[in-house]
Amino acid sequence: MTATAFDDLDDYLALPRVSGLAVSADGSRLVTMVAELDDKRAEYVSAVWEVDPAGRAPARRLTRGAHGESSPAFTADGDLLFVSSRPTSDDDRPPASLWRLPAAGGEAVEVLSMPGGVTAVRTARGADAAVVAAPLLASADGVDGDRRLRDLRKDAKVTAILHDGFPVRFWDKDLGPDQPHFFDASGPRDLTPNPGGALREAGFDISADGRFLVTTWRVPGPGPAQRSVLVRVELASGERSVIADDPDADLGNPAISPDGAAVAFTRETISTPERAPRTTLQCLRSGEKPVTLAEDWDRWPSSVTWSRDGATLIVTADQAGRIPIFAVDTATSGVTQLTDDDFGYTDVVAAPGGVLYALRSSYATPPHPVRIDPDGAITVLPCTELPTLPGTLTELDVAAADGTAVRSWLVLPEDTAPAPLLLWIHGGPLGSWNSWSWRWNPWLMAAKGYAVLLPDPALSTGYGQAFIQRGWGAWGGPPFEDLMAAVDAACGHPRVDATRTAAMGGSFGGYMANWVAGHTDRFAAIVSHASLWALDQFGPTTDVAYYWRREMTPQMTAAHSPHRFVERITTPMLIIHGDKDYRVPIGEALRLWYELLAQSGLPAADDGTSPHRFLYFPSEHHWVLAPQHTKIWYQVVLAFLAEHVRGETAELPEVLGVASRS
Repeated sequence: MTATAFDDLDDYLALPRVSGLAVSADGSRLVTMVAELDDKRAEYVSAVWEVDPAGRAPARRLTRGAHGESSPAFTADGDLLFVSSRPTSDDDRPPASLWRLPAAGGEAVEVLSMPGGVTAVRTARGADAAVVAAPLLASADGVDGDRRLRDLRKDAKVTAILHDGFPVRFWDKDLGPDQPHFFDASGPRDLTPNPGGALREAGFDISADGRFLVTTWRVPGPGPAQRSVLVRVELASGERSVIADDPDADLGNPAISPDGAAVAFTRETISTPERAPRTTLQCLRSGEKPVTLAEDWDRWPSSVTWSRDGATLIVTADQAGRIPIFAVDTATSGVTQLTDDDFGYTDVVAAPGGVLYALRSSYATPPHPVRIDPDGAITVLPCTELPTLPGTLTELDVAAADGTAVRSWLVLPEDTAPAPLLLWIHGGPLGSWNSWSWRWNPWLMAAKGYAVLLPDPALSTGYGQAFIQRGWGAWGGPPFEDLMAAVDAACGHPRVDATRTAAMGGSFGGYMANWVAGHTDRFAAIVSHASLWALDQFGPTTDVAYYWRREMTPQMTAAHSPHRFVERITTPMLIIHGDKDYRVPIGEALRLWYELLAQSGLPAADDGTSPHRFLYFPSEHHWVLAPQHTKIWYQVVLAFLAEHVRGETAELPEVLGVASRS
């Protein structure tokens, strides 16, 4: 058997990771970000690398900041802007600032610093204009006032935040007391004074001539809910105006046409307990109302950009376990699929002459840059070396109980002997297994001899609106039934040992793992990461409670909450959670852990021992990202599976300081 980087966790963690793309206005230069482990193997540090658009020369590294770089963007004259925190004589890790790397060569120079740091930069393609995102304290009188207030809080060791609205947390961050603003990078001049929380997680674009930007803008109501409208901001005057406002939808992904006369964006309907959301493509032309493009296209557009000639929109959308690129004609609404392979495409950028650049990946290949020519030819652009896999990837299709087709990826190890089956359930729940994941990587399990099933049950995207609607408000119904049908199909595969099976999932996948545990005993072990346990408790405590409230009625939570079936759980469970998880708060895991030991069909013994385990990360959030913690995550999961699925001695990492069980 040939050794691969997946046979050793240290080798796997050392693989470089590619993300993001930026192309110069004339299309002659292309850059991406490559993240690599630092010397202590405790953090990934990203650098800007230049990629040959022709695909002939190897990529070359452009930046070497000690703490990495982000948000690369070309100016109209070809200079490269990026965001970086670089040590000074007074501070080893100051707030990130804006840097410029001249096109003519030489060293990067700092061009803008802000007291709270710079978080992102966008540039105009045809004018000397750049906009940065940076936070200001709400009561600050400009940048100098912000600096004074930050020093005051720091010197007084004050971390308190007084809120007057919702939300108060997002993902792993406590919101406030500062608020995101947009600044003209040449000033800096505040373009969005007094925004409140309107620009949190904002998506924005700048017109090619640098006259204005269009951004998402969060507005409140009703109650603690929020939705997004589109706002235009004039760069010269700072004047802002709402250009698209739909009380029945969230508007996002704004993209300004090359001539500045139109804005394309996505419209996601606000769901109800009975009706799942739907995402469509919109186009707003000057002086007109928004119109829906490709209204009958049964896919959800997830990213939007314009072709350089302004005739078509270049869109990506989930589709049957892939993410193809599509062209949508703005005049006829005709949809043409531009890529027809087994990859998922992201970070699509348009260049002159109808050329597109993108990152693509699949469950067989990590992200890497490619060029897509007008004739459809795809050229892989040299960047990082792509790893050899310890197995093969295939597909399974099965009919669910109601006759609906359900498809899955199936990862098979190199060894041809029947392998134990590991069911991996994706999160979301509105998502699918359609591209490479560094966090949930099935090849690490295949290298240890497991077959890994990656099914897309009801609620998964890429199979049409009706497929999503099947599972809406009925999480324990069709999604569970689809998963079991997929497992049945996989167990019939000659390379799968149906007598040795396990299940695992994270987030919504963790919810389903908990539901599975209370509704079948077919699995020898279940791993539940960052999972929803008591839906009535989860709904009001998650960071975006108003979103889940749209689906989680009292009737829905009563019928589909896993905690109601704890007495039926007879399968050993490994519970994993991070304390900084605000999407699924730690209370879910704490309650699940206690109720497993106290009330499950496999409770703790009188001496306190139990087959269940709880892996807790005080410093991690919804995902476990620190390399040293990722390693522990996989080591503990593999040990748990080895014990309960293979009947082998469990080897736990020494650094945990706990004894392995024999």
